[in-house]
Amino acid sequence: MTAPATLDIADLEARLLAGDRAALARAITLVESRRADHQVQGRALLERLMPHTGKAQRIGLTGVPGAGKSTTIEALGVRLTAAGHRVAVLAVDPSSGRTGGSILGDKTRMERLSVDPNAYIRPSPSSGTLGGVARKTREAMLLCEAAGFDIVIVETVGVGQSETVVAEMVDIFVALLIPGGGDELQGIKKGLIELADLIVINKADADPDRAERSAREYRAALHILTPASPDWTPPVITASGLKGAGLDVLWTQITRHREIMSATGARSARRAEQDARWMWAQVTDRLNAAFRAKPEVASLAPELERQVRAGRMPASAAADRLLKAFGLEDDGRK
Repeated sequence: MTAPATLDIADLEARLLAGDRAALARAITLVESRRADHQVQGRALLERLMPHTGKAQRIGLTGVPGAGKSTTIEALGVRLTAAGHRVAVLAVDPSSGRTGGSILGDKTRMERLSVDPNAYIRPSPSSGTLGGVARKTREAMLLCEAAGFDIVIVETVGVGQSETVVAEMVDIFVALLIPGGGDELQGIKKGLIELADLIVINKADADPDRAERSAREYRAALHILTPASPDWTPPVITASGLKGAGLDVLWTQITRHREIMSATGARSARRAEQDARWMWAQVTDRLNAAFRAKPEVASLAPELERQVRAGRMPASAAADRLLKAFGLEDDGRK
């Protein structure tokens, strides 16, 4: 869908607040656009909608390949909509711009949820840069909240840095893993366990005993780490997204996390910290874009990079020349 060059922002706002799905789709397309005028319109729309955001439960979910993320999200989502919730599913896939990814397949795999009138699934665009996908996903999350979705699930399909990005935009970060022994446990990044607020050993129906052994090993591993919050020790549970087993426990833990963190003020503090970091990330991204787009920098950069790569020029000297071309003195002042 192509966003129009001129748009009645007030009309789009009113329709989105009324829960118009077409308006939500158009608004997300607007904030995803790379056109400068669309970006201005998108920021104006978001500013108008901010008073209507922030009320949803924001859930991040990651998982190793084959962990059953889509199956679990759909099974949980269907249960939640049946209980009266409105569920939005967004996806972060920094690899999609390079490999084609599997995001679009996720929507077709969630067949029941994709046709549920109380659910909305939005794959991330193939922008090819993690920062760009993260910005669009974060802004899409705010738009979904304004449209009345009270649960937003952000799925990370990529690995590595994408996990950190998603963890920094949600209230609770869930790691979906598969049963495995000690050797497999060693293969899981320590960073992922440190980020997780809740660990789910999925596909427990295939081998319940093995799944429980894995759960015990992850619980032991978590005892070695210092919890991110003194008020919450990440639980490790077993589940089966395919069979629907353990999903009630999963939701109970998510609800329990919200209640505890809200009561202590940690939830609002986490969001405030996320928003402040996001502000500075946006400043950095825009300054970087402006820097690279300046003709004087763009004309120098390729040759300077070649010299640095060839070892003929120190990186610091090349950086000095680029900064001077941008208009900054050696000490970083105008």
